[in-house]
Amino acid sequence: MSSGRRELPGDPRVRELVRQAGGVSRRRFLAGAAGAAGAGALLAACGTAGSTQAGEDGGGAGGALRWANWTQYLDQDEAGTSFPTLAAFEEQSGIAVDYAEDVEDNDSFYGKVSRQLENGQDIGYDVVTLTDWMTARWIRQEYVAELDKSRIPNAANILPNLAGVDFDDGRRFSLTWQSGFAGIAWDTQAIPDGLRSVSDLWDPRYKGRVEVLSEMRDTIGLIMLENGTDPSGGWSTDDWFDALDVVQRHLDDGQIRQVRGNSYVQDLASGDAVACIAWSGDITSLNYEYDGRFAFAIPEAGGTLWSDNLMVPHASPRRAQAEELFDYYYDPQVAAEVAAWVNYITPVQGAQEAMVGIDPALAEDPMIFPTDEILSQVRVFRTLTPAEEERYNGQFLTAIGA
Repeated sequence: MSSGRRELPGDPRVRELVRQAGGVSRRRFLAGAAGAAGAGALLAACGTAGSTQAGEDGGGAGGALRWANWTQYLDQDEAGTSFPTLAAFEEQSGIAVDYAEDVEDNDSFYGKVSRQLENGQDIGYDVVTLTDWMTARWIRQEYVAELDKSRIPNAANILPNLAGVDFDDGRRFSLTWQSGFAGIAWDTQAIPDGLRSVSDLWDPRYKGRVEVLSEMRDTIGLIMLENGTDPSGGWSTDDWFDALDVVQRHLDDGQIRQVRGNSYVQDLASGDAVACIAWSGDITSLNYEYDGRFAFAIPEAGGTLWSDNLMVPHASPRRAQAEELFDYYYDPQVAAEVAAWVNYITPVQGAQEAMVGIDPALAEDPMIFPTDEILSQVRVFRTLTPAEEERYNGQFLTAIGA
């Protein structure tokens, strides 16, 4: 993708609203805020008020559009108390949004709402943001509403490689929110020589201070790659269990401190963990808050590439409002504002050009706009059949005590 400046695409009213709301890259915000607030306060500010669960009438918080997302996954203002692009959307559309960082990992979130989904009830959210494989499950089980693309004209801006995914051909039910890499990360103060491979996590010097992700496809996928197996290819049951055995062995011997969802970043920040399997944007975010203390790398054997997706649960009474939200976030300028904060791969064509006007350095950041060389080093965990998903997810959750 070209990084040359051109006229920013999208509605100029949207661009002006975002600017007025105080949009700023995380890099610029933290450069100015470091002297005003401690890093712990900054991390605390990344949370939102607890979500308001809707009753059976789907009323929610005064009729607001209810959005469940992961932590540190939307741009914030300098005070860390509001979300500029979301505030601009509310002003532009007149739609109030109850935004909640309620997704710790895919399995735990699914467990929280699965009974209501099965019964066709409102789950208390009108928009959910879940990873490809869980998105595939919801679509397969008919838990999500089909999108009216006539209300989402900006959906045409989706990157070509994301437009025809196997679990949602034609993107009838979902749109990518962000993509990212899973790799290895470490505290450079505790491990100044760095890490190069997943096997380096098992160094006895780090015993009890290593964490791995509760997302099976990332943890098992990285270990499979370390074992010489491509998780995107035709691997066998033995290949998968060989990788699980590595996790089980290091849980049993105490090398792995915990298996964590998004909250692993808190353990890195506190020093309870010094090395882990991690997501790329999280480490970039921590580095802005902790003055470059952490490092992230795609392991020598390769990393994984994943995407999270926006969906509307089938029983939501606010599909039209959700579609308006989706259209807004697929405006390239808005997408660039989000990417400048979250530091993940944006799915929107035109966002790289828009990024030049926000933070030129980020327009060249391969963690947001990856090069072909970077992409050649990562694999997408292949789509599992329903039977495989039940077996492998169940075995993994049992092994980690979830």
